[in-house]
Amino acid sequence: MEELSGKSVLLRDAGMLERQRENYDYLMSLKNDHLLRNYELEAGRFTNRKIDTDTMGGWEASTCQLRGHFLGHWLSAAAYYIEETGDCEIQAKADNIVSELARCQQDNGGQWAASIPEKYLYWIGEGRKIWAPQYTVHKLLMGLVDMYCHAGNQQALMIADHMADWFYTWSGEYTREQFDDILDYETGGMLEVWADLLAITQADKYRVLLDRYYRRRLFDPLLEGQDVLTNMHANTTIPEILGCARAYEVTGEQKYFDIVKAYWRCAVTERGTYVTGGQTEGEVWTPKMKLKNRIGNMNQEFCTVYNMMRLADFLFLYTKDPGYLQYREYNLHNGVMAQSYYASIQTESHEEKKGLLTYFLPMKAGSRKQWAGRMDSFFCCHGTMIQANARLNQGIFYRDRDEIYVGQYVESELILQELSEREDNASGQNTCGRLQACYKKMSAENCGAGSKCSGEIRILLQEDTMNGLTQISSENNAAQTVNQVASAYDSKPDFRKYILTVRLVGMEKRHFSLNLRMPEWITRAAEVYKNGKLICKTEDTSKFLRIDEEWKDGDAVTVILPVGIKFIPLPDDPNTGAFRYGPDVLVGITEQERILELANSEGEDPCKELAADRERQWGQWNTYYRTENQNPGIDFRCIDEIGDEPYQVYFKIRRR
Repeated sequence: MEELSGKSVLLRDAGMLERQRENYDYLMSLKNDHLLRNYELEAGRFTNRKIDTDTMGGWEASTCQLRGHFLGHWLSAAAYYIEETGDCEIQAKADNIVSELARCQQDNGGQWAASIPEKYLYWIGEGRKIWAPQYTVHKLLMGLVDMYCHAGNQQALMIADHMADWFYTWSGEYTREQFDDILDYETGGMLEVWADLLAITQADKYRVLLDRYYRRRLFDPLLEGQDVLTNMHANTTIPEILGCARAYEVTGEQKYFDIVKAYWRCAVTERGTYVTGGQTEGEVWTPKMKLKNRIGNMNQEFCTVYNMMRLADFLFLYTKDPGYLQYREYNLHNGVMAQSYYASIQTESHEEKKGLLTYFLPMKAGSRKQWAGRMDSFFCCHGTMIQANARLNQGIFYRDRDEIYVGQYVESELILQELSEREDNASGQNTCGRLQACYKKMSAENCGAGSKCSGEIRILLQEDTMNGLTQISSENNAAQTVNQVASAYDSKPDFRKYILTVRLVGMEKRHFSLNLRMPEWITRAAEVYKNGKLICKTEDTSKFLRIDEEWKDGDAVTVILPVGIKFIPLPDDPNTGAFRYGPDVLVGITEQERILELANSEGEDPCKELAADRERQWGQWNTYYRTENQNPGIDFRCIDEIGDEPYQVYFKIRRR
């Protein structure tokens, strides 16, 4: 099983494409001198006597102990763009940064290339308090590995490999017990990067580093079924579990997979999530199934959203359980999309308002999102955000031999080159995970350099919004053609309609299975048609509907997913809950906490209190709702459409 990405999946969703472009523009706007500043200072290479006040602030300030962490995120995000688009501008910018890092490494003695001094690591060994130096260094190593795997930069691999020599020597200076003490300080994804480098180089030093970075004080109790997460910092441990996931892929050792499963069970299955799909308050895991007392203004740290989505991806690859993709969908819509790159045009004043990212997603009534600036923040989620928005084409399509899986219903196009002689990974390593891009790239290059391509499979995934018009603003620059669709739906349809069109290039026919995920949020039986003929009607959710066919060019599958509002109660208070429309959380716009007063009927569905409001604007349907019987009324909007308005996620239900 492999997750398809890179050039194999082209985004077609207008909103996501705009986010990707804005993210790309933001990456390109940051000066190399600023990104490299702390690395050059540490290497003694910065000799400019002029005091430069035009620098990156926040956690990138030269006085912050985490300085330099952002560059690693930048390199990873750039590598994803390079792989997907082949853009030469960002390739040149990233390659230049890598070459400067190589110079810093040389001036530091040939091994150390980080933005912080080596003594920070020795201070940990002495028990001295220091703010997560291994977390900081990991970001650089992660970016270098990604530049090698996704962008083909050989120099990046050399830098990472030489830096690993430093860690091999340093970590060998401690006993097992002493190094366990060191691992109690945040290590970020060091375990994952050692596994990555083992997969690439097969060098024995990385097997040793994997053993040394095995955090037994966390992993062993997890395997025993203990709750080691309640009130513990979440994003300290998630990267370590991602390291176990990668170690399993590379070594095949079952213990690593068992740790990942135990963590998911402890963190998600037994703990529960907010209606958004996310978790945490004040950066720590809540108690199991006790969320009511943790609804505050520091919920759902962005880093936890992204990293848990990555963990869900891994578990799906090895279990094919669509429940992990459902988890991913909720977090994509109500996390990544809700906490980054907000843009709203105020039509009355024609004033455009924007927000870059928000560290947390507050859920306390009357809270507001706190948007970070472009040059004054650079906290951990700032770096995670640019990675997440560079990977929006991932998680949509998956493949396992002749089985194609549709994981998310996002407008996109899948392009699969069929090789007459497929190149398998010669080392026998499992190609799921972060490094699958290396092997896919090798196969694509082989196809163009001698091996014969037998053809190409394309699947175009489109949403039919059933609006009949394309006008998107008051500017009448689109054709106003009279058509039946515009009048056929006088109200917003209560279903979502997706069309998957198969195109075959160089082949008359091709046999494969198309597996369609049935989301848990559908409100009644879903319907699936092939070339206009009903082939299945199912109420089974969180499952795949398999269509095993011999496909011809132009065959089309239509998926009808009924959608509506659902009330999702808290696990520890059935009378307090939130509203979801399909995968999207609806929040009430209010300055202060409101209680929803319902008629004196125990069986009354709280969803009946919400009625469609301003459902049509120009050529599109809106997901706007308003309460029917509250005084004053409350407007409801999707959480990813909220900018600086005060809002309420969870509502207490009081029955008269």
